[in-house]
Amino acid sequence: MTAALALAADPPPLAGTVALCTHCGAALADGKSDFCCGGCAAAHRLIEELGLERYYAGRRLDPQQPAPRPSEEPTAPIAPYAETRPDGALDVQLMVDGLHCAACVWLIESVLARQTEVVEARVNLTSRRLRLAWRGGPEPGERLVGLVQRLGYRVVPFDPERGARETSGEERRLLRALAVAGFAAGNVMLLSVAVWAGVGGEMGRATRDLLHWVSALIALPAVAYAGQPFFRSAWRALGNRRMNMDVPIATAVTLATAMSLYETVRSRPEAYFESAVMLLFFLLVGRYLDLRARGRARSAAERLVALMAQSATVIDAAGNTRRAPAASLAAGDHVLVAAGERIAVDGRVGEGRSSVDKSLIDGESLPADVGPGSSVLAGMVNLAAPLRLTVTATGERTFLAEIVRLMEAAEQGHARLVVLADRVARLYAPVVHLLALATFAAWLFLAPWQDALLNAVAVLIITCPCALGLAVPAVQVIASGRLLRRGILLKSATALERLAAIDTVVFDKTGTLTLGRLALREDPGIDRSDLLLASALAAASRHPLSQALRRACPDAAPLAGASEHPGAGLSAAAAEGEIRLGSRAFCGVGTAQDEGLPELWLRRPGKAAQRFRFVDTLRPDAVRVVRELRQRGKRVLLLSGDRAGAVAALARDLGIGEWQAGLLPQAKCAVLAGLAAEGRKALMVGDGLNDAPALAAAFVSMSPATAADVSQTAADVIFQGQSLEAVAETLAVARQSARRVRENIGFAIAYNVIAVPLAMLGLVTPPLAAAAMSGSSLAVVGNALRLTRRRR
Repeated sequence: MTAALALAADPPPLAGTVALCTHCGAALADGKSDFCCGGCAAAHRLIEELGLERYYAGRRLDPQQPAPRPSEEPTAPIAPYAETRPDGALDVQLMVDGLHCAACVWLIESVLARQTEVVEARVNLTSRRLRLAWRGGPEPGERLVGLVQRLGYRVVPFDPERGARETSGEERRLLRALAVAGFAAGNVMLLSVAVWAGVGGEMGRATRDLLHWVSALIALPAVAYAGQPFFRSAWRALGNRRMNMDVPIATAVTLATAMSLYETVRSRPEAYFESAVMLLFFLLVGRYLDLRARGRARSAAERLVALMAQSATVIDAAGNTRRAPAASLAAGDHVLVAAGERIAVDGRVGEGRSSVDKSLIDGESLPADVGPGSSVLAGMVNLAAPLRLTVTATGERTFLAEIVRLMEAAEQGHARLVVLADRVARLYAPVVHLLALATFAAWLFLAPWQDALLNAVAVLIITCPCALGLAVPAVQVIASGRLLRRGILLKSATALERLAAIDTVVFDKTGTLTLGRLALREDPGIDRSDLLLASALAAASRHPLSQALRRACPDAAPLAGASEHPGAGLSAAAAEGEIRLGSRAFCGVGTAQDEGLPELWLRRPGKAAQRFRFVDTLRPDAVRVVRELRQRGKRVLLLSGDRAGAVAALARDLGIGEWQAGLLPQAKCAVLAGLAAEGRKALMVGDGLNDAPALAAAFVSMSPATAADVSQTAADVIFQGQSLEAVAETLAVARQSARRVRENIGFAIAYNVIAVPLAMLGLVTPPLAAAAMSGSSLAVVGNALRLTRRRR
């Protein structure tokens, strides 16, 4: 048996003329066998017995078939991009061009996993990112990358900007094809209406032929250009000896166009150019929406990676400072973080006291005070004073990198669902072609071949998955438009379908149920003079609590001579003594009860200390929306990284019985995983970078427009404004959309069950088949348009 998966090409880019194992690609010692070991031989026999060889290499095991052509572009050395892990293995992240489906992922991971040096090999289809770890120095890494190259994929160091450029280019190409198809469909349909109106009337043959030729001049270039996405996909599928839903589409469009041209040349009335271009236009709408959704999912992890790509100010042994890439630092190095600078590494404070904004990490608006011995994380922002840090983790070992890994794992789980459509197509497409072929063969015995071919084309056209393909996109487009008018943006092609199935709603606190803006809590015990003095002193600080105090009393004139003590508070000298505004420790207050709310204390000589408590402003309709969700039978949970006291108070106000506080991103993902294990389908509504992994891991997710950019990207749905009504509205539209989709699919199936036998019996001519196909599409769109009627 010759090599079935020939990993070498002519000329081989890596190993010269060395023979390679058929199954794993390892070099063969003697070249006399097709396998390097008994395990490879047994595994390969099993693949053949199960008929899985097409999924292994994208080709059948055929000794006469050429091997997959490797990428001809040389691969950049990966050693400079590799990092050493704590276990001694080298780790690198690469971008793989040419990934199309989960089978590609399985192939690359399988080939790499069989190499003895490999510690880890994971491919993310959504971001096209290969995470590869191996032992043995840089040389094995180059060989492993070469194996992937030999499979026909191009491998380069991971570059988020490059992936974004390629995705953007593909979107533009698809949008141009959509515009061309729409232009052609509108004009050809107008000409066809003129032809149909003249049937049986006064339109002469010459006029009809002229209209047909004008239609051909418009349709032929449009089909050749706009049909390229389907033609290329069908060609690749057939080249790999498999079927997908693009095969019958490409076949029908090609035959419809060719037959129309043939009939036009013969001056016959049966020309149906409008069917081909209309079919292309509607299917391109669905294809463009799918590409947009997948492109946005890819950019979630890429934006997080961009947050990690920062430099830091390094302090050397002599005390000199220099700027250096964060990736070049190692544990034990010392870095200086200026006020207002984002921290690039995980570390421990050695010198200095300050406040850090950790909202990108835990989503909370209240800064944290840090001093010697405090731990800080990459992504936090130093607010008040310079800090000297000792590095504890950099690059892929930082907390921010862990968030990236969580998001990619969640995204990969969603991406594998894409293969379900092809599984259906492997049954649908062959059946359609077999029915058309059977119709042609049967009618050859009963009529001339032209009539037999026309009947076969009628079967292909009338069974084209136009209504079936529009069943979901039509509903999605109309539902998206309705939600967009309400300030709600759908970003995932499957969001509506998943929203209709949810039975649990999980809320984050800060920025989701609340507006993420601190406000002074109303307290009749606050003396007006104390409030004026505190506001005057607070004018000297940019601390969020100070700013909230200023908003509560903006008329107070700033107090001269005020000085800020980072992490503690403010002070000013007065005739009667020193005035202080800050924490209870700074103001010398230790006996008052701590209610778990953010607070500031004002202490001045001769008067009792005054406490100012702050609350995060609740969204105006949060209570009503939570109550409505519970009335609909949804289980409502509250997960927050905030303190237990603040979370408990909010849960009590909203009537939420299940809540957890002090949760890190991993803990939120664990809660969602537990809900999934119970069979629950959870909607996660969250804001902030720490919610990004939970948003990506949830069954479906929403995020307010005030969220950090990465969270908005990770979420399936974004809503604007201060109202939570968007959550209830989106769920209502999702339920209606699910009903419309079921109705559309049921209609499409019933249509095919009735129309296909009629076409096979020769009772449907190609023009009538085109009209029936167009009618089925209009019926599906008309049913979807019922979504525009909003119920009170």
